[in-house]
Amino acid sequence: MFVFGENVKRFRIVAYGITLLIVCLSTSAATFAQPFSLKGQFWGNILHGNDPPASHSSFVTDLGYIPMLSLSRDLSIDRFVDLEWSYRMQYRMYEEDVVFSSKPYRLWLRYSSEKIEARLGLQKIAFGPAMVLRSLAWFDTIDPKDPTGQTDAVEAFRLRLFPTSSLALWLWSTNSDRDTLSYGGRAELSTSIGEWGLTYHQDPAELGQSVGQFPIFISGPHQRIALDYRYDGYFGFWFEGAGIFADSKQDVELNRFTLFTLGADYTIPVGSGLLIMAETMKINGPSTAADSSSKLTYTALMASLPINMLHHLMFIAQIDWDNSHIYNYLRWGITYDHFSLNFIFSISPRRDDYNIAKEYLPKTVAGFGTGLQFMLIYNH
Repeated sequence: MFVFGENVKRFRIVAYGITLLIVCLSTSAATFAQPFSLKGQFWGNILHGNDPPASHSSFVTDLGYIPMLSLSRDLSIDRFVDLEWSYRMQYRMYEEDVVFSSKPYRLWLRYSSEKIEARLGLQKIAFGPAMVLRSLAWFDTIDPKDPTGQTDAVEAFRLRLFPTSSLALWLWSTNSDRDTLSYGGRAELSTSIGEWGLTYHQDPAELGQSVGQFPIFISGPHQRIALDYRYDGYFGFWFEGAGIFADSKQDVELNRFTLFTLGADYTIPVGSGLLIMAETMKINGPSTAADSSSKLTYTALMASLPINMLHHLMFIAQIDWDNSHIYNYLRWGITYDHFSLNFIFSISPRRDDYNIAKEYLPKTVAGFGTGLQFMLIYNH
């Protein structure tokens, strides 16, 4: 019997609303068309790494499934309401142990029209043009190296307004694991010279937290502001610039961070088109209360080549210049109908290469040393 976590309890109002909507839709079947969809994603994964944690097996097997139920109802020609529910279940099997994990994946209710979209519940919120080194990964865990395309969600109310065809306004309020409400917004402007975005977020949480997908830890209430831009023409070009500032200036720890990502891509006319991409990110973390600072520089290189209708090759190299670490990832994907087969080869720094005691490193096989992985994905 699966036990829902605290996330679902906090959103019981959404659950009640969804239940009420289902009843309304079910009782009016004779009058209204009710698109109903039951989809899902199954994945199986076998990974072998040559640098596992102490007392752990070098083989890891994953089996997982996400069922997804969606239901919608048209209110008029240009207005509709819909909902989505999905739940993530996974078995992770080692030679010495089996670990089962489960959690709500999506649970939201949405109203949409030509000029407005309002969505409440456990949902995905993602923005910004960067592909690998994402300065604006504030609420998601999108990773181009993950063939499943899965990402974590946040409990939120998000409102999107479309005053004109070239302007979009976002407003949101998110709920953290500690039941702290934060809020923010974003403006997106489409012009003849590219796509612009301006984002702001205010988080009053008293406890420290990690922000984004990089080693950024901010203590106490803080604010985030960002500017991003993308140009698509003969080549693609984009940048993301973000600042994260703690409200308190007395903390001796790092309390201000600036992140800047610069990227470009170009498609070489080889075969079906060889996409090459390069990104560089710089992170600065000074303190206003102590003579301390942190500077990090990363570079990501990606090449993606569809060979034909079935086969696809992708290579990603990520360089940590300050620690002299290079992470290499090569994937051969085969897609047929609802199935996806993925053969993955990776080379990463070994545990001995880090200036961190091994007991403090992640207890995972992935991400250390040389890895070979096979993943089967079935979407229905």
